[in-house]
Amino acid sequence: MKVHAAGSLQLPSSVLTIGALDGVHRGHQILISRAQQRAKEFGVPMVVYTFDPPPKVYFQHSILLTPLEEKIRRLKILGVDDLIIAPFDTKYASKGATAFLDEISELNPLEIWEGSDFRFGRNRDGDTSTLCKRFNVHSLEPIRCNSGKIISSSRIRSYLAAGMIDQAEQLLGWSLKSSEPIEV
Repeated sequence: MKVHAAGSLQLPSSVLTIGALDGVHRGHQILISRAQQRAKEFGVPMVVYTFDPPPKVYFQHSILLTPLEEKIRRLKILGVDDLIIAPFDTKYASKGATAFLDEISELNPLEIWEGSDFRFGRNRDGDTSTLCKRFNVHSLEPIRCNSGKIISSSRIRSYLAAGMIDQAEQLLGWSLKSSEPIEV
């Protein structure tokens, strides 16, 4: 896996997914797997565009589930070809949706795979319908655990805050003691 700074990668074509991916949990893993499958079918690189720190950590001071080095390690294990890391700060947060769309246009994505709640740009004014105006977008419905509840980084944070490590690890799909996948 090659790691790039935001705005530094240009590709003739790709399959892309964008997100904070804090935790690289089972929902993220399925999203990446779907995008990766399509990238293989097209014979193009699978690209993940992420942020450091995640916006929720930056704005709301939420607990960081995966430090950058751990996120990189987990994405490499998942077989991502190219990883773009945008430093999330006040300047980046002020970037408008159009500027962001222009930046990802340099990747020439044949498809973009996102969660249904994906938002981007200043004041979160862009969403999947905004992406659809310029790109072929596939929106993945929320992934649910065996109990039917949505797998989310927020839910994992709640489990960790309550000391429910086993439940958090089940949603993560990773052991918190190592970056190795856990069996379910």
